[in-house]
Amino acid sequence: MRPSLSIRDAFDDPRSGDLPDARTPAPHADLAGLGFWWNAAWLAVVAAGLVFLVGGGGPRAGMIALVLGATPALIDVLLGALGKAPADRLRLILWTLGPGAAVFLTGGALGPLGAWVLAPLAAAALAGRIPLIAPAGAGALALLGFGLLISLLGDPAAQPHMAETLLTAVAIVTVAGGLALALLSLLRRIERRDRLRQAELRHLRRLLDDQPTQLIEVGPEGAILGAFGSGLAGQDLAGQVFSGLATADRRQDLVLALQRARREGRAELAFAPAADPQGWLEARLKRIGAMRVMVVLSDARARRDHEAELETARVEAEAQNTGKSRFLANMSHELRTPLNAIMGFSDIMRSRLFGPLPDRYGEYAELIHESGRHLLDLINDVLDMSKIEAERFELSREEFDGREAINAVLRLMRGQADRAGVQLRGVLPKEPLEIDADRRALKQIVLNLISNALKFTPRTGAVTVGLQAAGGMMELVVADTGIGMSAEDLVRVGRPYEQAGDAERRAAGTGLGLSLVRSFAELHGGEMFIESAVGEGTTVTVRMPVLIPPAEGAEAAPLQEVEPTGVSAL
Repeated sequence: MRPSLSIRDAFDDPRSGDLPDARTPAPHADLAGLGFWWNAAWLAVVAAGLVFLVGGGGPRAGMIALVLGATPALIDVLLGALGKAPADRLRLILWTLGPGAAVFLTGGALGPLGAWVLAPLAAAALAGRIPLIAPAGAGALALLGFGLLISLLGDPAAQPHMAETLLTAVAIVTVAGGLALALLSLLRRIERRDRLRQAELRHLRRLLDDQPTQLIEVGPEGAILGAFGSGLAGQDLAGQVFSGLATADRRQDLVLALQRARREGRAELAFAPAADPQGWLEARLKRIGAMRVMVVLSDARARRDHEAELETARVEAEAQNTGKSRFLANMSHELRTPLNAIMGFSDIMRSRLFGPLPDRYGEYAELIHESGRHLLDLINDVLDMSKIEAERFELSREEFDGREAINAVLRLMRGQADRAGVQLRGVLPKEPLEIDADRRALKQIVLNLISNALKFTPRTGAVTVGLQAAGGMMELVVADTGIGMSAEDLVRVGRPYEQAGDAERRAAGTGLGLSLVRSFAELHGGEMFIESAVGEGTTVTVRMPVLIPPAEGAEAAPLQEVEPTGVSAL
């Protein structure tokens, strides 16, 4: 892909050369050897000039000047031989003071050693310390200025022509040689750094081109400035309009996404690319400038297909569940018709309406009626759950005293509790507890909870039903002293057709009791809680916001224990 101009400019930013890189040597590492040999050469040339002056009877000022000029080079060579290097500031000071003093002693900048005013600059360049070059240049200019001033004021140490020529030659050779070596080293360093940067740039571009996504930079007018990546939206995108990447029916969406990204900073959308209408791309947009936007395109075809499969599976599952609920509802209606006849005829036989029956037939009539009643309860549970799952169950709300519904169920279940040898008692308010709820649903809740409690409570146990107003809600509590439930059972119960206990107890029901309680509570806007432990019994609490607020000034009625007497039909 052809890269964006702004991205290329970022790669070619000269400031990037100052960034540290593990593969790039330290800036002065390649110049250390040259600096050492330049110092040694400086010493050699200066020593040769000093020998010539001493042997030829040259001026004393020239000899002192050569000694001063050789001092910084001597220190550098000695430290280099010891594997050390002077501090940058100390080196700059030595190379400024030593050659500077020599220049002043020999007539200033126009004297034979005038070229030494450039010695600080040459030393800094050879050291490879780029930050030192600016102060070194300032020092060289300062030396040049003072040297020119001394030259204009006159040369106090007039020298013979031969000595002056020799000093001039020494100055030119040493400084010119140093500057030449420094320039050569700097050029080599710049060239090597440029090669490294070019290699890194090619590596970065290769990485960008080979990545699985596609990066696109969009300009203020919606035109693509450049792109990197695997070509998900097509090749050679530079210059095209961003909205043109999508199929015709989705191009306006891309325009709106660009506007939203410029306004809010970010935007996301998915679309079918014009280059591959069967594909599916996900675009994440981010503002990177006043009007420029960076877009990351990724291939979302696999995820779209997976989500489509999940949606299809969900629709099929819902259809199957709806069909199951419809089938159960129809079967329940079909079973109730003959079952009502069976129960009616068995009831007539039980009551001996047409005359006495032998004891054996009377016993059979009782069993038939009891079995029919149990089967009818199961069918009603299935029918209610089917309506709830199909969202067709409608509450018939009315205002009534909640105690009446609880008492009716307690009277109904008294006989079953006595046969099971379980004590059944209720703890209800003394004063009426007015609620706005579905009377039949509330009775069904209490009936299911008591039936479950009796099923899991052994003989001599107890089941307690409590009703009270708590926190502005009606609170119904059914607690037993039965066998309790394990943590695994607690996770399962409350879901349709899930049962707790052993196989014998599971065979006694359909697993709809607690799920109907939960569903009826949720239809009223309430919830159900279960607390249980193996061997410690079970407590089920149902809270529903159906309480009618009492009149102002009324106090909460105290609770009283009631004993269920008689039998009352639901």
